[in-house]
Amino acid sequence: METLIHNNDTWRLQRWPLRRDDPLRAWDTADAYMLSHLRENPPASDASILLANDAFGALGVALHALHPVSWNDSHYARLALNHNLALNEIPDSAVRFVPGDEDPVGPFDLVLIKQPKSLAWLEDQLLRLRPRLNRDARVVAGGMIKHTPRRVYDLLESCIGPTRTSLGWKKARLAFSDHDPELNPPDGVSPSLYTHNDLSLVNRAGVFSRERLDAGTRLLLAHLPKSDAPLKAADLGCGNGVLGVFLARQCPQAQVLFVDVSYQAVASARDTVVRTEHSGPAHRFVVADGLEEEPAEALDLIVCNPPFHQDQTVGDTIAWQMFRQARRALRRGGEFRVVGNRHLGYHVKLKRLFGNAEVLGSDQKFIVLKSLKP
Repeated sequence: METLIHNNDTWRLQRWPLRRDDPLRAWDTADAYMLSHLRENPPASDASILLANDAFGALGVALHALHPVSWNDSHYARLALNHNLALNEIPDSAVRFVPGDEDPVGPFDLVLIKQPKSLAWLEDQLLRLRPRLNRDARVVAGGMIKHTPRRVYDLLESCIGPTRTSLGWKKARLAFSDHDPELNPPDGVSPSLYTHNDLSLVNRAGVFSRERLDAGTRLLLAHLPKSDAPLKAADLGCGNGVLGVFLARQCPQAQVLFVDVSYQAVASARDTVVRTEHSGPAHRFVVADGLEEEPAEALDLIVCNPPFHQDQTVGDTIAWQMFRQARRALRRGGEFRVVGNRHLGYHVKLKRLFGNAEVLGSDQKFIVLKSLKP
């Protein structure tokens, strides 16, 4: 657990998902730089404040007395915010959370926006945010210098107004944009659409593999099972829903749960399913921390292409959690199919959890594995 100091107050913060002895902090120096800027340039006590992409609630906790709105596409961010508010004995009502597939209700006087990994998501946020700004609103964007391409500042200029940048501080930098009501911004970011094997895949801004199907998913598609049985199945970490939709084609009596931590991803999966001619059981669409909310031993089959990073942090924490959730949610004899990079060694984890791991297919980079719950 790490602490963050703001205005002589010390706040305890933890990352989400929770991990014992987690060596990573729930905030970075870009968060600290933003808070330092606000100490020197405090907003009015009645200012309407929006926090965008506050990954673990660090800004929300530190600024809770101002009753900001937190806008994020990750359900992990919602869980982290609630956890860290409770950790510091702050009521949930102090910070209102708005999911990424919804628009926050303005108008706002001040926006603090952490730079997301996806520039498409940043552009989408800025364009949706623009009509919800007061005429003299300020937008402060923060990020680590090594993860901030020039395109970030260009987007702020074209979507919000005149933008200037700060000096670097502890490898972080801020950008300050003044709202220009007369600016003619670019058109909104439309969902991308591409096809694979005659299926149209809908991808809202920020969704993984937005422009084309990734190689890992493509390999797993070639090793999906076929069955006429009335299965209960799940596309765990569904993204645009491609695995679940192809699974439903090959298992026409299956009811598929599309679940992801991203609000935009689940909305994309629902859009993708709507575009298909589906006549089987009604599918389910859930934004959640994986299968955490599903009953034990309720599923027959789970397919998964797990992420190996969280924002800019690379690791297998989330994948390992997904594997544990899959084992708990599967009935005895149920099947888990997963794809991953060869070097990640998923077969070791699956053998430890399930007692078995069969290789179904591989190429130079990826491997598809199957485990049965004993």
